[in-house]
Order: sequence, then structure tokens, then C-alpha cells
Amino acid sequence: MRLDPIDQQIIALLQEDARSSYADIGAAVALSAPAVKRRVDRLRSQGVIRGYTALIDPGAVGWTTEAFVELFCTGRTSPQQLRAAAKRHAAVVGAYTISGEADALVHLRAVDMAGLEEALERLRAEPFVTSTRSMIVLSRLVERLAPKVVTEPGTGSTPATS
Repeated sequence: MRLDPIDQQIIALLQEDARSSYADIGAAVALSAPAVKRRVDRLRSQGVIRGYTALIDPGAVGWTTEAFVELFCTGRTSPQQLRAAAKRHAAVVGAYTISGEADALVHLRAVDMAGLEEALERLRAEPFVTSTRSMIVLSRLVERLAPKVVTEPGTGSTPATS
């Protein structure tokens, strides 16, 4: 699928504020509200836009301690096994297979250091985990769900689409 510049502008505007009205977006991209709706509907049906969500500040709801944990696993631990294990642990907010020495990287959030230690011990108890290496997050500097769609030349690169 190819995104034209107007699609890219619409996506960028929705990334800034997904609650923007079609009329507000239309005013910014020189389209009518119904034309914007048609484009958004198409972007959703083609899987470019997967949904909308409320972004919650973890600290505001008490999740003030976080870490990234490298998992080192036995033999042929599959991504499906890693995914199933990650989903069993409420403190896991992200899990990724990675290249390098470790087999996976897990992002944990907890209310305090004791909660983080408890979550880490439960993760270490998974039968395929042989060892872990943890990095405590001191401060979050940039956090996005996805890279920003760049709509102006010279400001960065736009994701390739086809």
C-alpha cells in the first residue's frame, strides 16, 4: 500500500491527537470531513491504523519503577513460548525477541522496587529461563508508540510504504 502525502498528514495529526474531529483534520489537510473519514476508514481497513487508545501516565497510577530485563533461555525456546510467558505476568508491559547474546528483552513496570523484584523472580521461575540481566530505568526521556510520520521534506525520513 502506498501512502500519499495527505494520508501521511492525517496519520501525523491522529498521532498528535487521536480525538481530533474529521472537520479539524480536514481543515488542516484541505479536505472535507467526509473525505477525511473515508481516508481514515481506508487506513483502518488496510491495517495502517490499528485502533485508538488512551495513553496513561504510569507514574500517575502508581507504576513508578521499571526495568528492562534480558532473558537468556534454554535451547530452542520459541517466540510463542516467550509470548505466552510474558502474557502470564501482569508486570510485563512489553516483550521482544532480539539479536545479540540474550534471547529476549522484557519491559517490566511495578509500584516499587519490591514489586519489581517480585515480578523479576516470577519471570526467572519460567522453566526455560536460564539467567537474566536487568537494567533499572532511571528516567524516561522519549516514549512513543510508533515513530512520528514525517510530512515535511528535510525533517527526517518517512517510513517506506508499498
